[in-house]
Amino acid sequence: MKKEILLPTSLVEGVGEAGCDEVGRGCLAGPVVAAAVVLPDGFMHPLLRDSKTLSERRRCEAREIIIENAVDWCVAEVSAVEIDRMNILRASIMAMHRALDGLKKAPGHISVDGNRFEAWRDVKYTTVVKGDGKLANIAAASILAKVHRDEIMLSLHKAMPVYGWDCNKGYPTRFHRQSIKDYGVSGWHRMSFSLLK
Repeated sequence: MKKEILLPTSLVEGVGEAGCDEVGRGCLAGPVVAAAVVLPDGFMHPLLRDSKTLSERRRCEAREIIIENAVDWCVAEVSAVEIDRMNILRASIMAMHRALDGLKKAPGHISVDGNRFEAWRDVKYTTVVKGDGKLANIAAASILAKVHRDEIMLSLHKAMPVYGWDCNKGYPTRFHRQSIKDYGVSGWHRMSFSLLK
């Protein structure tokens, strides 16, 4: 029987720490989406892990568990137009800031997936490389952001099905690039990216 993985909830307990993560940085189309999640101290669940390791069905199950149990959470977006205006790193950080802005109460500490972040208000933060596989609150943020962004791309696929966004979610697959070559770009593509590499 496979052993359950239980990640520690946060780096700093007792302060209402928010875990932050974003998804969609490497996509050619659609927004970058981020989430901020505050979990109860000590909260653990085997589905709270890096969203990339979960099936779509499991991610949806995990989202419901997070929403039911989180002390606070918010999901936010930065559009393709905004990404083109500022660059993807700044857009990713802005998406996380917007998610933090949407929390009902400012967290006492922020744990962020990756190694780059900019201070939000005066709250102390810690960057954690591969944090979505190390802390439950960052894993929860990665799951909420991933499910939300996938739903956006499925909706955009219905409006513009030629790019196969129901399958590639805007990532640079061979089919996606060929579709751009065949049909041109859409209003949801990131024009600052190398679309036809």
